[in-house]
Amino acid sequence: MEMQNQKKYKNRGMRAVFRLLFGRTMVTMLLLVFQVVLLVAGFNWLNGYYEVFVTVFTVIAGVITIYIINCNENPAFKLAWMLPVCLFPVFGAALFIFVQVNPGNRGLRKKLNRRIEETKEFCITESRILRKIKLENSPIKGLSRYIREINGYPTYDQTEITYFSSGEEKYEDLLIELKNAKKFIFMEYFIIDQGIVWDTILGILVEKAKQGVEVRIMYDGMCSLIKLPYNYPKELRKKGLKAKMFSPIKPLLSTHQNNRDHRKILVIDGNIAYNGGINLADEYINERKLYGHWKDVAVKLNGDAVRSFTIMFLQMWNVDESGKEEYARYLVNERNHRITHEKGYVIPYCDAPTNREDVAETVFLDLLYRSEKYVHIMTPYLVIDNELQVALSTAAKRGVEVIIILPHIPDKKYAFYIARTYYPQLLEAGVKIYEYSPGFMHAKVFVSDHEKAVVGSINLDFRSLYEHFECATYIYRNRVIAEIEIDFQNTLRKSKEITLKEYKQFSFLTRGIGRILRIFAPLM
Repeated sequence: MEMQNQKKYKNRGMRAVFRLLFGRTMVTMLLLVFQVVLLVAGFNWLNGYYEVFVTVFTVIAGVITIYIINCNENPAFKLAWMLPVCLFPVFGAALFIFVQVNPGNRGLRKKLNRRIEETKEFCITESRILRKIKLENSPIKGLSRYIREINGYPTYDQTEITYFSSGEEKYEDLLIELKNAKKFIFMEYFIIDQGIVWDTILGILVEKAKQGVEVRIMYDGMCSLIKLPYNYPKELRKKGLKAKMFSPIKPLLSTHQNNRDHRKILVIDGNIAYNGGINLADEYINERKLYGHWKDVAVKLNGDAVRSFTIMFLQMWNVDESGKEEYARYLVNERNHRITHEKGYVIPYCDAPTNREDVAETVFLDLLYRSEKYVHIMTPYLVIDNELQVALSTAAKRGVEVIIILPHIPDKKYAFYIARTYYPQLLEAGVKIYEYSPGFMHAKVFVSDHEKAVVGSINLDFRSLYEHFECATYIYRNRVIAEIEIDFQNTLRKSKEITLKEYKQFSFLTRGIGRILRIFAPLM
């Protein structure tokens, strides 16, 4: 059986390589290269007017430098831009202008804001909950207000949470819930890849569509490069499913294409929602071995808080649609009376590169600064700004047990090298760092003080915190938090602690590469 699976993956890999070399992906890449060549040729032509050209761009670089210093932007981004602009005025100024003049991002912001405005009437925290939070003088009061006012999503109680400590657990549960769907299934994923997982799920979706269940599938356009054919949504539509790619990759140089839909949302009938780090591909349930054992997690919501994930999906689905969605049709959930006494609060929230507020980072900072006993973190990447470094270090210096589990076998070597450059400062502050020995850590988890936890799609890196569309579930004093902490401790026992002494034994070359790459990390 294992030999058959290996042969199957090999054949799929060959098809992916064939698509890469001879399909639309190669044409797209060649056109992008051609545009770069044209830009270089343009610069060479302008060199004929060298003195005037350099003088003009030096002045422009000076103006840009003043603008960068005074703009309301993260200091890490400022530093990353100041270096190329000051050292290479012509190239740096031209690159900065190219990135800032980004009509695609502005157009997307306008479209998304329109949908957010349409759904405001459905995103209201019940007065009953507001009174309860006020009466309890709950520590969650401030964060609840922040997410409600800035991010637009309510706080809920009466929601049952199920925690899955592996992709295998989520997959088994998901198949059962999909088969029980009666009205609609909404799916939004960063990655969908053909294999055991997707083929099985697709079979169920096609059958449910035949039964009259509305099925909508949206995945990120990056999948069209090597994982799925570019016209795959058409194939799905032929099977009776509604399907689309978010921001298909186009042969046009634009920073807009850097803003990917990294969210993982699955909603069934408005009663059940899944969220976490697990995509729909075989490596997430360890049917395919890429980087050793793949550690991932997810949560299932049952109850009122599902409403927010339904709204998130519909907002994103309708970004490129005309007309107005029948939102109310999908937001009438049947309350499960057996969970009306579930304690604690649940706040689903999202973050987007189209807004100026760094919601994802703010939630993490709030959790770190309010911690008293411990903060335990699982993340695949550690490429963070000064604010998060200070928050992690300060928590440890206050006597809070701060532990971070990272991968030991990385999927991206450059990100791994950068992550390790943060080790010395954090270790010296008292933060404990472990690497997951069996393989790749893909889980995105914060858990603190037996009362707070965040599970979602958000990594601790610049792309996730600032460039991608993300979502997560904030959980407060819900019984599932104990299960999340147990999973963390079980994972910790399989991980190797990295001390300052061991860090110094890492090769000089990899440490040097990491430190050089770290300078430009905010722009990667």
